[in-house]
Amino acid sequence: MKLASVFFILMTCTTIARCEDALTVTQIAPGNYAHRGHDDVATPENGGDIANVGFIVGTRCVAVVDTGGTLAEGRALRAAIRAVTPLPVCYVINTHMHPDHIFGNAAFKDDRPQFVGSAALAQAEASRTDNYMRALNRELGSAAAGSEIIGPTKTIDGVGTLDLGGRTLTLRTWKTAHTNNDLTVYDEKSGTLWTGDLLFVRCIPVVDGSVVGWLDDIARIRQMNPRHVVPGHGPLDPPWQPSLDAEARYLDGLARDVRAAIKKGETIRQAVDSIGLDEKDRWLLFDMYHRRNVTAAYAELEWEQ
Repeated sequence: MKLASVFFILMTCTTIARCEDALTVTQIAPGNYAHRGHDDVATPENGGDIANVGFIVGTRCVAVVDTGGTLAEGRALRAAIRAVTPLPVCYVINTHMHPDHIFGNAAFKDDRPQFVGSAALAQAEASRTDNYMRALNRELGSAAAGSEIIGPTKTIDGVGTLDLGGRTLTLRTWKTAHTNNDLTVYDEKSGTLWTGDLLFVRCIPVVDGSVVGWLDDIARIRQMNPRHVVPGHGPLDPPWQPSLDAEARYLDGLARDVRAAIKKGETIRQAVDSIGLDEKDRWLLFDMYHRRNVTAAYAELEWEQ
């Protein structure tokens, strides 16, 4: 299906951090609207708008899927929803704990939705709140104003469903992979899968959980065979099979090479300095995250035996 872009701009601003502009969203499938974040780390210039976020519209109400990196972005997302539909927001779903996906939650407090996440989300957020707030203020300055973490009021452990009226969403939790609280959203009616950060496209995957678990999760995602996909980062509704192939190839190579380094008795520093450097030209933000990925994989796999 050809992508139909929907542009709702209420005023002109240079960044969403400076005013309550409505996010630009694309209708990638009937009832499914997504905004593509910048392929970058959070900066004052991009206002923390670096993750893909969006919403799903039923006949009764709306479900938001991730809210962005600041209160300002959440408000801009809410403005985009209001330009599409007057229906109430009944659910705000967070696909995992990372700041670029959750700090816009506060924009929806007055809607009194249920905030939905993995059963492991609340503890993960609570243990990182102080660090996340310090980092947000350091990275964004005044653009972070009013941002706060709002934990889940409804949790999913395994599989659960949400009824939006004429549209059922299936929510699923996964083995520890990108994080230990990853959750996906599948719109049964349109066959649209919102993967959160279980799928990175063009941007390098970031391991904050388990490389082994992530590879297992990718195999299960393939079996779902969705018609449309919204990744956590990168182009909206990409050809999902080659996108998963690229991610799996990177993660499989990371695990293989780290295991080999451990077997040879290499230190973690030696592994970080040598593994996967040929991947540099294949991924955006490689210099920012690849060495961190090697460190995470080494810490996980050195105890594998």
